[in-house]
Amino acid sequence: MTVATLHSNDPAEPESAVRIVVVSAGVSTPSSSRLLADRTAQKAVDLIQAAGGTATVGTVELGPLAVDIAQAIVSGHPGERLQEVFERLASADALIVSTPVYKAGVSGLFKSFADLLDNDLLIAKPVVLAATAGTSRHSMVVDEQMRPLFAFLRAIPAPTSLFAAPEDWGDADLGRRIARAATELVLLVRSGVGTAIADTAWTGYDHRFGGHATRAERSADDVDFSTDLMRLAAGGSL
Repeated sequence: MTVATLHSNDPAEPESAVRIVVVSAGVSTPSSSRLLADRTAQKAVDLIQAAGGTATVGTVELGPLAVDIAQAIVSGHPGERLQEVFERLASADALIVSTPVYKAGVSGLFKSFADLLDNDLLIAKPVVLAATAGTSRHSMVVDEQMRPLFAFLRAIPAPTSLFAAPEDWGDADLGRRIARAATELVLLVRSGVGTAIADTAWTGYDHRFGGHATRAERSADDVDFSTDLMRLAAGGSL
């Protein structure tokens, strides 16, 4: 199992490095979903390094976390391993998410994992959306199902989505689409638009107390009790 394992050409992993996290819902070995995400991540790293920057890539494979995800769905309380994954997603600069397609839809494992994410965990975070399937008939699943999901989570999906059926792997066009999606992801990160949106508008979003977003309130010490609402809740007056 690989959960949030970092890879970098620089063993010191500089603080300025772009942190990319791959989330793969593939369950086969080897997994085409993981392969598609890895190729995209490698292209993004190549682009960052070509511009003189550094990057790290962390990988979260959902297959080995299936039991943890099911237990969290039933109990409503994610365990330690999922908590670690959520923290990694919160601190990432960019995401690449990839899922197999079953029965004309994203995998149940992928959707169940997404259902566990805090609604504000991925606010304004750049993300490449990707899917694989056994037939090209499923090619619209990425834009019909994944894009609305990540719009609900208020992430910033790259304009180019990725899909690969068996016949695509030998086609040079897949490489060009991967390069385009990776370029868009890198440019979104470089522009700083996601950070600017979150920094400027953070207080305008609804947040879960004790959630996993990087700016989430973690404890009572993080709560501003001086607001009108909090004074009323504590029995005071305006």
